[in-house]
Amino acid sequence: MFDRIFGLLSHDIGIDLGTANSLVYVKGKGIVINEPSVVAINQKNKQILAIGEEARKMVGRTPSHIVAVRPLVDGVVSDFEVTEQMLKYFISKVHKERFSLIPRPRVVIGIPYGVTEVERRAVEEAATNAGAREVFLIEEPLASAIGARLPIQEATGSMIVDIGGGTTEVAVISLGGVVTSRSNRIAGAEMDQDIINYARDNFNLLLGQRTAEEIKITIGSAIPFAERKETPMRGRDLVTGLPKEIKVNDEQIRQALSKSLRNIIEAVKATIEETPPELVADILDRGIVLSGGGALLKGLDKLLSEATSTKVFIADDPLTCMVRGAGIVLEDLDSLKEVLLPTSFVK
Repeated sequence: MFDRIFGLLSHDIGIDLGTANSLVYVKGKGIVINEPSVVAINQKNKQILAIGEEARKMVGRTPSHIVAVRPLVDGVVSDFEVTEQMLKYFISKVHKERFSLIPRPRVVIGIPYGVTEVERRAVEEAATNAGAREVFLIEEPLASAIGARLPIQEATGSMIVDIGGGTTEVAVISLGGVVTSRSNRIAGAEMDQDIINYARDNFNLLLGQRTAEEIKITIGSAIPFAERKETPMRGRDLVTGLPKEIKVNDEQIRQALSKSLRNIIEAVKATIEETPPELVADILDRGIVLSGGGALLKGLDKLLSEATSTKVFIADDPLTCMVRGAGIVLEDLDSLKEVLLPTSFVK
């Protein structure tokens, strides 16, 4: 009963609990938080020092007893206690401006398609322990499709390719459910690692994760640019141990990313091959929609279109597609409840 009373003083929220970034949607307000999924911990006393943007600034710059960790790996919880603390931080930040001693919101959280029962329960339990009154789970491709305003409840095929930080979710959706799908553990973080490996193998240069990501954003592409682009690559020389800077161009970075891009294309093709012919005809007519941060890689839509002989579109604001979808469900829980997964923890 007290939970219900506290619930009246709480904001219901939708969360995109991503490997790289977490976004929070508040019912009636829209997206209010967009922060990195990073937590800084003092290993001497296990105290959490910073969460989100403040913790991200510490990545690669901390003394040995302070570590900046990502509690989610490939879109699923890898560190339960740290994930719980991160969720508590988001919930308290949302309620900071509202009188609520003990916020008890209802929470809609996106999870990768096809996660195990154990992984699903870990997310539910972390959210419940963080203060959620009720926890609703939605599969990320469904949430992204809703956020992209695809007609998922109609008897027509809609195809979404959601490239996040830890996973690439490829799904064909019809009548409010996933018909065929692939969840691939190759996405944005793997592309960053490709650049790190390329620098090590070709230049004996050790790069940090943030440097690799910045290079990917600056000159990374899936197809050649009209004009050649270059950027400095700074790291530690593995031979001398000293700082080193070299110039790299877009062709070299494209070569580094090629394996991951091929893998994503194969996942899309495999999903189409498993799709019923009637729905394939719909996809051919309506095209494929790209969402997630990976959709921002320059030229990826054109590369995928050439590989599948199908029109490919990038969703409006692809980074926020998933959390916007969770928000739409949150705003109209009664009519969209059938798209949610069954949950165990309800208070």
